[in-house]
Amino acid sequence: MLVWLPVLPFTVWAVLRVGGWTPAWQWVPLVAFTPYVAAASAVPLLAALASRRRAATAVALVTCVTLAAAVLPRHFGGDEQPAAGGRLRVLATNLAVGAGDTATLMKLVRDLDPDVLAIQEITPAARDRLDEAGLRTTMPHVVDRAVDGVWGSAIYARHPITEKPMIEKGRFRQARGVLKHPSGHEIEVVSVHPCAPRYDYKVQCWAEGLQALPRAGGRQLRVLAGDFNATLDHGLVRDLLAGGYRDAADVTGLGLTATWPQQGWEPVPGVAIDHVFADSRMTINTFGVHSLPHTDHRPVFAELGLPRHASG
Repeated sequence: MLVWLPVLPFTVWAVLRVGGWTPAWQWVPLVAFTPYVAAASAVPLLAALASRRRAATAVALVTCVTLAAAVLPRHFGGDEQPAAGGRLRVLATNLAVGAGDTATLMKLVRDLDPDVLAIQEITPAARDRLDEAGLRTTMPHVVDRAVDGVWGSAIYARHPITEKPMIEKGRFRQARGVLKHPSGHEIEVVSVHPCAPRYDYKVQCWAEGLQALPRAGGRQLRVLAGDFNATLDHGLVRDLLAGGYRDAADVTGLGLTATWPQQGWEPVPGVAIDHVFADSRMTINTFGVHSLPHTDHRPVFAELGLPRHASG
């Protein structure tokens, strides 16, 4: 019986991850660490092999393979054919209640040359610092939903953007707008930031914030960028992807690159909770994770390829 003790916890984890069930609210933050559990699942497999118990070995092997199948594809990117309809460069960052370093963010804007900058946890004071540093000169079109605290967001753009009603769940303000791209495409962009599911009373707010995000498809292309407070191991995120999005990190083989927390912020292993989700009609040309002092999140950047013909 002792051989089953290390096997069963991993098997239960695999069953819950694949089935998408939430037995208790604590599972919501825990499942984000599935990549680490997948790596550790080799240990009970080796223990079962050493015990020569066939049943335990079989269960441990199936568990290990199941977890590997859920995680490893994020490490292997596919070949993308460049799109012929132009490009859209997207940068997203969480400023940690406006504390993110202004000079470093402006350098990222200069170096990466984004068409769209999606910001989360932007406060009025942080907005004013960015304006003084020249962000409104570089990216003059803005959807501004800045507010004191963790709830603000914004979208800065080089091209005209028309604001749409923001998504607000549990005071978290997810800015939303339609970009008029020079190619003729209309692209809906959302600065994503649902509640963080750290406590039981926030799980429903977190779920509602993700469920309220627009699904892909229809006349307009769509891009969701920002702090999802969720990884690809969360069922709600997989539902979004199944509805017509692709995760830029996953497509480029960087899906296991941690974006939170930056070193020294939290005593937990890093996970990928900041994403750029692109309409499946777009190609993913490049993706990268960058550094920004004074915030617990790492900015993410993606260059997306647009289809040849504008919708509509």
